[in-house]
Amino acid sequence: MQMRLTAVNLDCPDPLALAAFYGKATGLPLHERSGGDFAGLVGEHGLVIGFQKVAGHRPPTWPDGEVPPQLHLDFDVDDLDGAVAELTALGASVPPGRPRPDLWRVLLDPAGHPFCVSARRGGAA
Repeated sequence: MQMRLTAVNLDCPDPLALAAFYGKATGLPLHERSGGDFAGLVGEHGLVIGFQKVAGHRPPTWPDGEVPPQLHLDFDVDDLDGAVAELTALGASVPPGRPRPDLWRVLLDPAGHPFCVSARRGGAA
């Protein structure tokens, strides 16, 4: 048996708002079926980053872990400091604690999910 990954979905309180954040951050287009309780972005090879509405959603509380993150997304960027500045301007926040800031930066999306940005090989740190 061989499986092909087609989507990664994040629970959130407002799918369209979270899709807008990641859409601006990545440049990925909105999935044609976005609206209501689901929104998605279409990536390379048709991979969808989906956002689904969950009533009573409790965002992860990274780094304290009271509500643990179930997954996180990683993105490569050319300039770590520049990416952090742009992402916080879009609505991301920087949590306390900075494990290995020379290699990657942890941020929280507007729904509280942690995600990482790493310097692309050959890019500036």
